[in-house]
Amino acid sequence: MLQANKEEDVFSFEQYMASKAAAVNEALDLSLPLRYPEGLVDSMRYSLLAGGKRVRPVLALAACELMGGDEAAAVPVACAVEMVHTMSLIHDDLPCMDDDGTRRGRPTNHVAFGVSTALLAGDALLALAFEHVARGCAGVPAARALRAVAELGSAVGADGLAAGQVVDLASEGSPVGLPTLEYIHVHKTARLLEASAVCGAVVGGGTEEEIETIRRYARRIGLLFQVIDDVLDVTCSSEQLGKTAGKDLEADKATYPKLLGVDGARAYAAELVAGAEAELDRFDADRAAPLRHLARFIANRQY
Repeated sequence: MLQANKEEDVFSFEQYMASKAAAVNEALDLSLPLRYPEGLVDSMRYSLLAGGKRVRPVLALAACELMGGDEAAAVPVACAVEMVHTMSLIHDDLPCMDDDGTRRGRPTNHVAFGVSTALLAGDALLALAFEHVARGCAGVPAARALRAVAELGSAVGADGLAAGQVVDLASEGSPVGLPTLEYIHVHKTARLLEASAVCGAVVGGGTEEEIETIRRYARRIGLLFQVIDDVLDVTCSSEQLGKTAGKDLEADKATYPKLLGVDGARAYAAELVAGAEAELDRFDADRAAPLRHLARFIANRQY
């Protein structure tokens, strides 16, 4: 566990996360009003509004603010990355993927609505994400909005999430070394967190150097997120996690604890936190505080 320091006295990360998550939840609710066909929209809202830590949207908002941008400029991309993330969870849980029955403490989307509706709900959320950026970034210079769209698209496709998922599925039951495991999680998990931060920095008006610095920061916390996820999968119960524990072990998937041991995985997590925080040293300390604490939050999470 990482220790708190004097920064905690002047910055409450818990309050920051709560306020940003509330703003994102309100914006997500407004982005997807109930309408015909009810079955599809209910399915989309069921997963999109199911709660969660909202790490990716908060990352986008914090990166925008770090660049001196207004939170309002980043709300559309914050919502979009959560829509993409939700799509990935719906599809990841399908019988043809990980075949999970529980997500965030309740039935997965395909259990609640059926496989075909869940599949289409994920597709519709992906389309809505790009529409939401294109329409919602009206006050942002067009070049910045276009770059955010391109960044998000890259994070989802054959250079991002889809690539990581394919290699992950193909690797089940086979010996996998650390380079392949890193490839899987850089693409399947870290890439979307990276895009969240980069999109926030882009619409916030960051320079090229600043944007690339934030990219490196986010790549590290993206890997950190997966390392901690792997550790929790073998150290927590299904009730604690809100999803099925031990699924990776059952599917004979490579994980960081499997390759490095639990202690080795935790040591790697500490390296990633330190590296991520070091990337923030060039920025104003007050503006960087949310991102610094976000790295520690991910490292210390218990579910």
